[in-house]
Amino acid sequence: MTTLRAAISFLTILPLPGRVISSSSLSASRAFFPLVGLALGVPLALADAGLRHFLPTAVTSALLLAALFLLTRVLHIDGLLDTLDGVLGGHTRERKLAIMCDPKVGAFAVAGALCVFLVTWSALTALAPPARVWTIAVFPALSRWAMIMSLSAFPYARTQGLGSPFAGGPRLASSLFALGTTLAASFLLAGWGGLLLLGAASACAAALGLVLTRILGGLTGDTYGAVNEITQMAVLVVALGLRPLDWLRPVTQL
Repeated sequence: MTTLRAAISFLTILPLPGRVISSSSLSASRAFFPLVGLALGVPLALADAGLRHFLPTAVTSALLLAALFLLTRVLHIDGLLDTLDGVLGGHTRERKLAIMCDPKVGAFAVAGALCVFLVTWSALTALAPPARVWTIAVFPALSRWAMIMSLSAFPYARTQGLGSPFAGGPRLASSLFALGTTLAASFLLAGWGGLLLLGAASACAAALGLVLTRILGGLTGDTYGAVNEITQMAVLVVALGLRPLDWLRPVTQL
């Protein structure tokens, strides 16, 4: 329960009572990241089902993304902004990492984040029921699984920082538990299409991890947030491409 509480406190804005969370609990909490994503996605899917009766799909999609940003206290968006500024703005590895620590937001961050948001919103808006419902339910879990892959498979580029507690800890056991949770949620809620989305999220995380490690020498807390946001975008685009197959439906409807 301590590690689950740590995952909820770290990834969301939800206030939880209890003692101060230790670094070891925070490191082990990675096992519950997809579960927290599922706890975000399912209520969003239910809200979408209700709002679409009163509002245009484009407006509903914007409200869902705004709610997701709020519930996660814009943590991952901030990481995306810093990553874009650093990776695209610096000429050396050291300079890139220094820029990522700068609280100022540059042109690369604004332009890049706007592109990510527009593609994410456009793909979400274009999704129609029933695939829309099940995709909304699972995509936050899939993007947080992508963060688990990044945490476990690639080195940490700094000696300290927001992501430093995750540099150690029980990687294998936590990753396997997270994978099992994501796999079960994806298949039960979205069927064979959900497994394809899981594959897409994993491929996106691996590609981003390789590129960022080559550029920065490893990953940072900011890049974990960037992986989450870019993977969300990629998953929604892939879900849109799967529409003709009609595979995005609960396992009970297959």
